[in-house]
Amino acid sequence: MASIVVLFELAADRALGPDGVEPVVVAVHAAGADPDVPQDPLPRTLCGLDTDPMEHAHYSPGGPGEPWYPPASEDRRCHACEAALHAR
Repeated sequence: MASIVVLFELAADRALGPDGVEPVVVAVHAAGADPDVPQDPLPRTLCGLDTDPMEHAHYSPGGPGEPWYPPASEDRRCHACEAALHAR
């Protein structure tokens, strides 16, 4: 898999989650890694969204066969990003 950065799209209208501690994650996206600074994403996700307002997930797959997204976020993964990853 090419180098990607996993990002969280956060709910714009809610700064904190239901427990008052963390923001609400709406979706998990993938973006290409910046060639000059590999831990930073390119300006657009693989589905075309602006990465600037998104939060870095600080996640990378542990090995072959592992999902590109954090396993606990499976239900929020972006299917368009996933399709773009499989098309690479």
